[in-house]
Amino acid sequence: MLERTEGVNRPIGVFDSGIGGLTVVRELLRVLPHEDIIYFGDTARVPYGPKSPETVVRYSHEITSFLMSQDVKAVVVACNTATAHALASLQKTYNVPIIGVIEPGAIAASKLTRTKHVGVIGTNGLVNSHAYRDALHRLDSTIVVSEQACPLFVPFVEEGWLDHPATHLVAAEYLSPLVDDQIDTLVLGCTHYPLLKDVINDITGPSISLIDSAEETAVQTSALLSQHHLKRAERTDKPRLRFIASDSPQQFLNVGRRFLGSSIDSVETVGLGL
Repeated sequence: MLERTEGVNRPIGVFDSGIGGLTVVRELLRVLPHEDIIYFGDTARVPYGPKSPETVVRYSHEITSFLMSQDVKAVVVACNTATAHALASLQKTYNVPIIGVIEPGAIAASKLTRTKHVGVIGTNGLVNSHAYRDALHRLDSTIVVSEQACPLFVPFVEEGWLDHPATHLVAAEYLSPLVDDQIDTLVLGCTHYPLLKDVINDITGPSISLIDSAEETAVQTSALLSQHHLKRAERTDKPRLRFIASDSPQQFLNVGRRFLGSSIDSVETVGLGL
């Protein structure tokens, strides 16, 4: 019994190529309010999208090894590109539950679509990997998937241009082809994109449902922890949140507060593989 309690009280590790994975942390805090979380943002090597799959796998193993050294009980890969290229390898290597952001979003989209025509937006690397298309087809081979890269969305979010005229113009350029394709469900395939939900909704309209992979990942993480008897019970003290960047901690702090507000009060620096 003591061994299980100690396991329950260990933190959840979360990592991303940079700051966008904080949207996943935000949802984890909502769904699992009693859990300690360690977040690692690889800000020294962001973005992962243009890098080779082999490089992304290597980075992902370096970060997961670090999180394991911090005695985490589970790992959430809060990066779509790292999920696409490295999740299977990580799951084979480490003896803790490891979850990515693609399968939860794909499952939600497959259940929600009425016309079986799903759109996916993401970075160039994510779209070129066809990871969501493949995941959706594993669930239902009859689903038609339209994919669109939206590379400017990430810098807009990190600049704080969440309702800027330029953001609306670029979003219309990116999303109009998907609307014309008559999709009925749109997967936000990058963890930055939930911050642009209002802009995206303005263009897609009420007939297109948005799938926030961060929300779905948090729900699936909760279920996975329950399955492994690792979910922490209610507590009287405040959960501990640690935020670690591989470079530029002040920039992480400044931009990260757009995602999580005052939940981030300090950022540690740990360099890996540099």
